[in-house]
Amino acid sequence: MTIGGLTLRNRLVVSAHGLATVTDGAPNAHDEAYWRRLAAGGAALIVAGGTQVSPESMPRNRILTEAFNERAAPGLAARAAAMRSGGAAAGIQLGHLGRETLGAGTFLPFVAPSPITGPREPAPARPLGIDEITVIAEDFRLSSRRCADAGFEVVEIHAAHGYLLAQFLSRSANARRDRYGGAPANRARALSQVVQAVRAGAGEDVVVGVRVSVEGDGPAHLRLEELAELLTHVQAEAPFDYLNLTWGDRGRYVPDMATTHPPLLGRTHELRDTLDVPLLLCAAFRRPADIAEALESGAADLVGSARAHIADPDFATKVLDGRSDDIRPCVACLQDCRSYEPTGLCAVNPDLAPAGSPRKPALPWRPNGHRPQGSRVVVVGAGPAGLEFAVTAAARSGIEVTVLEQSDRIGGQLRIAASAPHRAGWSDLLGYYQRRLEALGVDVRLGTEATEDDLAGADEIVWATGARENPPSLDGAVTAEAFLRNPSELLAGADSVAVCDDGFGSWPGIGAVEAALAAGLPVTLVTPGTGFAGGIPAESRTQLLERLTRRPLEVRPLTGPDRWSDGVLHVRTVLDGTAHAVPADVVVQVGTRHPNEVPFPGRTATWIGDSVAPRGVSHAIAEGRAAAEELAAPIG
Repeated sequence: MTIGGLTLRNRLVVSAHGLATVTDGAPNAHDEAYWRRLAAGGAALIVAGGTQVSPESMPRNRILTEAFNERAAPGLAARAAAMRSGGAAAGIQLGHLGRETLGAGTFLPFVAPSPITGPREPAPARPLGIDEITVIAEDFRLSSRRCADAGFEVVEIHAAHGYLLAQFLSRSANARRDRYGGAPANRARALSQVVQAVRAGAGEDVVVGVRVSVEGDGPAHLRLEELAELLTHVQAEAPFDYLNLTWGDRGRYVPDMATTHPPLLGRTHELRDTLDVPLLLCAAFRRPADIAEALESGAADLVGSARAHIADPDFATKVLDGRSDDIRPCVACLQDCRSYEPTGLCAVNPDLAPAGSPRKPALPWRPNGHRPQGSRVVVVGAGPAGLEFAVTAAARSGIEVTVLEQSDRIGGQLRIAASAPHRAGWSDLLGYYQRRLEALGVDVRLGTEATEDDLAGADEIVWATGARENPPSLDGAVTAEAFLRNPSELLAGADSVAVCDDGFGSWPGIGAVEAALAAGLPVTLVTPGTGFAGGIPAESRTQLLERLTRRPLEVRPLTGPDRWSDGVLHVRTVLDGTAHAVPADVVVQVGTRHPNEVPFPGRTATWIGDSVAPRGVSHAIAEGRAAAEELAAPIG
């Protein structure tokens, strides 16, 4: 595959993303190590994102790369060299956030084509003058020159996701009446000007691409057919070498696991007929089958994904080698990769760590202070912590691993989470663990409660027994866990449902709400918190609220349950104690989780995951990995 004058070794691309591995706007040593590891994974092209061309597009914390800053040059050169070290082409994406720059999070006024309020700030941005547009184009030129000098072979212009150049393209963000607004040719002019500037700055040997996004299918969205028209004007005025087409704007451009199929797959043929450039197609390509369909059907020339490579840096190699079953899957939970605390991490990949750590920090609990050793290990519990321990220990040390699980299936809390509507992505991870257990010959005993005989002769015992939800305080109510296990049976004959959240707004309560709505019943959510779904990732919350629009859901914030009887839930407001009655034939009460009791607490053992303290899947997997690696380490 060739784009511009650059020949790529295959058709798989690590699409633009960043992990905040930047210090004062300059890539650091941890950044270099991250891209070097990705380059070894077999992708044809790697594109680093989060690279800004102007000071007014930078947040105060300066965790985005400052291509306009000459002090970033050594870090940029190290990044490009790291990408090329594994045989990948080195790419970088240049952008300007425009009105997407957080006003409260930057020192400088944020700018936009027009003074129209955006999704991130209550106040409108300052509109750009015509001369200032020319200045920003010059910023792109100077930044592209610095990137080309650093060794990048591809420069991609970010005109997607509601950022500045996308704002110029959009009818809803661009109300200008000069030559940069109105007709499609005018709205395309700023992007054309930037393409020309980047071409001039980077030089003819550097490939120049453009990334745009379909915002949605609503009347106010920038839709695919309109993008095709806009891009024909750009290509006529300022030819570019490839088009990167993706999906979404603020809150929707990182689809979570509710998106089970790439939203643009099967929709690109009209665009391809209109625009004669190589097409890189992105958005929710997590599964090899979807990638194969895009390439074999002619929907795309290249397929890009970021999170799939974050979850498994060898994703490309495994796809190309036909080893899809070996891929550690991205489940699109968004729990770690979108937090940037302190850097982008991954819930399912504990090898992706903050600077200075060999893996994600974790502390398995050994109350007896023993040093784990030996060749026979018994793991009690097959939730995510126990599963990660088992596959890591069996693969890295060759020791004999036995897993005891009292239920009839592996998964623990993950299996319950996967049963909730729109949360089946967790099943992909459980499928991965099942295949690895079989491939490694791990002895998994389902329907088995641990006995003294099971533990006899074990050199090391690992408690991975998980946690349980406390019983409801309301007589007759059910826990969220019990409800999600069998909602159809519990809802039989019911006409209304109430879900009493714990105020943290996490997935158990949300799952109960969506399960009841899926059964066609009206739902009242009662929460002592100030809002709804505050405990889930921001992008997941945006997509959740879109699903719940016009559904029979009433949310009562700052309200707690009092009692339930005769199909009526009696509640009181938190602030003044006013009583209200809520119709409810079924009441689901989200409870606090506590570690399960282990059968033999006096035994010398290692404790991991929720058996230590109930937390998230990320902690469970990290502790399972850490405990297994410590076991595999030589004993001095």
